[in-house]
Amino acid sequence: MDLHDKEIVPGEILPVVIIGNGPSGICLSYLLSGYTPYLSPEASHPNPLLHSKLGEQPHLSLLEQDLEYLCEGLEGRSSNPVAVLFDSLLLPDSDFGLDYTSPLAWRYEPERAIPHLVLGKGPPGGAWHAMEGSMLTLSLANWMELPGLKLKDWMRDKRRNVRNDRATPAEIASYYQHYVSQMSLEQSFACGTTVTSVTRQPGNQDGSPPCWRVKGLQRREGEELGDGSSVSEEVPFSLLAHNVVLATGTHDIPARLGVEGESLPFVCHSFWELEAAISRGELDQSSDPVLVVGAGLTAADAVLAAHHLNTPVYHAFRRSVTDPGLIFNQLPKLLYPEYHKVHQMMTQQQHRADPPSQDRAHNLQHRSAPSTPSSLSPSSTSPSSSSSSYPGYLSFPRHRVVAFRPDRKCVLESDSGQRTVVQVSKALVLIGAHPNLSFLADNGRLLGVKPKETITCRRNPIEVDPFTNKVVAADGPGMYAMGPLVGENFVRFLKGGALAIASDLAKRQREGEGRGEEDMTTDGLMDRWVDRQVTTQTEAEVCDLNS
Repeated sequence: MDLHDKEIVPGEILPVVIIGNGPSGICLSYLLSGYTPYLSPEASHPNPLLHSKLGEQPHLSLLEQDLEYLCEGLEGRSSNPVAVLFDSLLLPDSDFGLDYTSPLAWRYEPERAIPHLVLGKGPPGGAWHAMEGSMLTLSLANWMELPGLKLKDWMRDKRRNVRNDRATPAEIASYYQHYVSQMSLEQSFACGTTVTSVTRQPGNQDGSPPCWRVKGLQRREGEELGDGSSVSEEVPFSLLAHNVVLATGTHDIPARLGVEGESLPFVCHSFWELEAAISRGELDQSSDPVLVVGAGLTAADAVLAAHHLNTPVYHAFRRSVTDPGLIFNQLPKLLYPEYHKVHQMMTQQQHRADPPSQDRAHNLQHRSAPSTPSSLSPSSTSPSSSSSSYPGYLSFPRHRVVAFRPDRKCVLESDSGQRTVVQVSKALVLIGAHPNLSFLADNGRLLGVKPKETITCRRNPIEVDPFTNKVVAADGPGMYAMGPLVGENFVRFLKGGALAIASDLAKRQREGEGRGEEDMTTDGLMDRWVDRQVTTQTEAEVCDLNS
């Protein structure tokens, strides 16, 4: 959808604007487009208490029921109760490897649709389009799917063998893009858009209610040049909305260590940079070791990629290998053999340096062929070649990076204060990412559980009401957040945020809130919600257009 060419209707306020077009935004768009879940009359749920509760008012859709009541007594792998509820209904007992049929029956009821607009920088699917195309996803295929379109069925149409019941990120990205088309959601999506500000707009003297103003830029292709190429341009837009949903995800800005030398050219912060170095032939079995910093799945992918080339690897991370919070300790071994292999490497081939003399840092240098672990660490405490299952790998549990030096040496420090200097060819800092919330005041910090800290998925998510996903510290009513921004990093659970928000919006619509927005229908409104591009207009003129 091109925002620039839409007709202006002064005072028109969009019911809902969703910022982010990844799986979170797509799933919410599906629920707001009139697709409604009910308890199927002939279905049953393996949890008898939940099935009994759902059967108390079978004529009501899930969006009309008391979610807090339904969530009581449920347990799952998410701390969000609605996420556990919706996951239990979509994939009953899937954590136990069981394949129960979902008790939900989906009906298309266009009269329930709430008009909305989904803004995203790229095509539908969000960050999945930027992920590595060769690695298998963490989750099983059905855990990645959205309601109404079985991912495994879609995959079978695309390739002959569904390997390991898992898909590549490229396949997942294609699935999400196809989903938007298949479910006829395209009219609600405006791609190529970058939001630059979200602010609270006060009400006007003529009775216009307070709302949210969303400003940004939309990328458009310009005139075609003689060589067949075209010049793109960014056109400003401005929207008014009763409700704003933050669904941007957290993969925008790679997290940094904040140590000396981190900006040196050999220090990288993305898996793509490793792949680029491999494709340029910069890494092989004769290279100095690659230092991988981090203990998440992207770090594990980097270890596997380097190990596949027989490039020696140093692997440093803050946690103990037995820490229950380590992601590898939460994955079934049979389903994730490649990550179990990395965990074995981390556990079996740990660096254990001798106590340093005269308080000097212990030095490790790659001296010879990388086919034995002793070539990685000449220390007498390194694993011997005879007992090594994974030659050319050495882990540094409970270590942190102190500094990177211009001569490609890295200083590591253990919890006990022991320092080790390693010579490397490249360093990959893969410790997660932060969301780009620059369109919010103070980058959204005030919305977090810890208001003075940067918003992150794990340590400081946006604080929301657990049953509505309303942002607790928002400047006004009608701001929601979902997905990784509220700590839900898995697709199977972020769908619960979509249910919570859609349910709350439907409740408000039934109660007549939003000054008549409950009377809106989707047809014909998409052309009326957008202010004309803002170029030379002053702020006063912009307000004039909407007064």
